[in-house]
This record gives sequence, structure tokens and C-alpha cells, in this order.
Amino acid sequence: MVLTIFLFAVGFIFLIKGANLLVDGSSSIGKILGIPNLIIGLTIVAIGTSAPELFVNIIASIQGNGDIAIGNILGSNISNILLILGIAAIITPLEVHRDSVWRDIPFSLLAILVTGFLVNDVLIDGKAISELSRIDGLILLSFFAVFMYYTFSIAKGGNRGTDPIEKFGIPKSLLLIGIGLIGLALGAKWVVDGGVIIAETIGFSETFIGLTLIAFGTSLPELVTVIVAARKGQTDLAIGNIVGSNIFNLFWVLGFSSVISPLTFKPETNSDIGMVIYASLLLFLSLFVGRRHIIERWQGIFFLIMYGGYITFLITQGYNPS
Repeated sequence: MVLTIFLFAVGFIFLIKGANLLVDGSSSIGKILGIPNLIIGLTIVAIGTSAPELFVNIIASIQGNGDIAIGNILGSNISNILLILGIAAIITPLEVHRDSVWRDIPFSLLAILVTGFLVNDVLIDGKAISELSRIDGLILLSFFAVFMYYTFSIAKGGNRGTDPIEKFGIPKSLLLIGIGLIGLALGAKWVVDGGVIIAETIGFSETFIGLTLIAFGTSLPELVTVIVAARKGQTDLAIGNIVGSNIFNLFWVLGFSSVISPLTFKPETNSDIGMVIYASLLLFLSLFVGRRHIIERWQGIFFLIMYGGYITFLITQGYNPS
């Protein structure tokens, strides 16, 4: 148990350092290639920061721990918007580019709506159980392919980011990205493994663990990269990272996981799907309240209050003394 706690603590250090290196390296590569900051967030950084979710879900799918895999993705998407963007907005108001408002954020909403439709076999088809089958997974991966094509096509519009980004040589940039990804992978594994052991010791269910500790642990890269980007004034990168990660989580990670092994959904999971939909709508609507297309500090505080309420709800519903 002492070793578990030690690796749990060290994992946070690896996550933080790995995320910093990933932001620096990927931003440099994007600058060299003339890619806008938003596209960097939606692709390279989003892939890197979604790696912990992917790793956890692959292991969970192989071991048959579907509740952890599902809770990890839904919980991560909720914390990405309400917790991480909330913290980032408190650090500095986040200006959201028009393209994000009208294209990227609605695409992330589409992702959870499609997922919610595919996993509700009981409600839609009257089946005995609901599951995300391999066919459903391939459908999600198809949406992911469309998203990637769309992302790279809008990148041709030119670099609209004006925030300064330090540019290294390509070898150093790739080295930073590689070291960052290794740090993220190791850190996430130690944090998640330690979190599972600690939580199970005090008697919480797998679903609760997936939605809270594991979701938070695998979202730490997003938290760190967004805070770093916000402090550097790279608001396009901050928003792009969150929106891109949420889309990647649903279309790529959940799709790939269900192709490995179909994931069974419990009816009560709909409340968590509904929370992801609510958070996505809240993000979109908040851009038209107060200063247009800006997430202000008071809105960030409201996001955190909503996240606190959600966690409180999970605690009251998820404790299993047996």
C-alpha cells in the first residue's frame, strides 16, 4: 500500500511534466508547419492528452471491466468542461474563436448524442440489454475519421493564432513530444492504478471509480495543458484541447474500446450521458451570456459549482459499503 501511494504521488509529477513537454513540443511542430493553434489543440495535443483514457480503456476492455471503461470516458468529458475549463477561465477569461463556437463545440455535442443513441438499445429497440457493440464501435470510428478529415481541411484556412509560441528544431520538438507522451502514459497508469486500489479499499463501486478517480486521473493531462496554455495566453489551444479531447474520447477511445470488446451499458448510465449533454450545452450557451464568445471568470466559477454538485450526487449514489 505504501508503494501504491508513492507511485500515485509520483504519477502526478509525471503527468504535469509530461503535459508541459507535450504542449511545448507540439506547439513548436505546429508553428513550423504553419498550423493554427486551434488545430494543434484538436489534433496533436488532443491525441496526447487522450492517451491515458485510451490506455485505461484498452486494459479495462480486455479485462472485461466495462463499467470502468464507460465511466472513464463520460467522467473525463464532464470534468474536461466543468472542472478544467472552469479552472482555466478563472485563471484568465477564455476567448473562443468563431469557428469553435459554430463548428467544433457543436461537433462535440453531436459526439455525445450519437453515443447516447447507440447505447440505448433497451429504450430504442426494446432489447433486454444495452451495449456498445463492435458495429457501434465502427460507427463511432467512422465519425472520428470524418472529424479528422474536417479538422485538417479547416487547417488549410491559414493560421489565425497570434499568440507567441516558442519554436524549436524538428528533432528537439519530436523529442519533447516523445518524452511528454511517455511521462503521460506512465503517470496516468500509476495514478489510475493507485486510485483504483485506494478507492476499492474503502468500498466504492467500479462505476463510481471510473466516473471520479479514474476520470480525474486521466483528465490531469488536459488540466495541466489547459492551465499552461491559458497562462501563456494561448486560448485557442486551451479550448481546442478540451473540445478535441472530448470528441476523441467518444469517437476514438470509446469506439476503439468497443471494437476490442463490446461494452454493456446500465440504464443508470443515462444520467451520466445526460450530464455530458448538459455540460456541452452549458459551454455553448455560456458563450452568448455576458461578453460574446468569451468564457468569463464568473462563468468558470459556475462551472466548478456544477461539477461539485455532480460529484456530490455521485457520492450519494455510488458508495457501496459491501
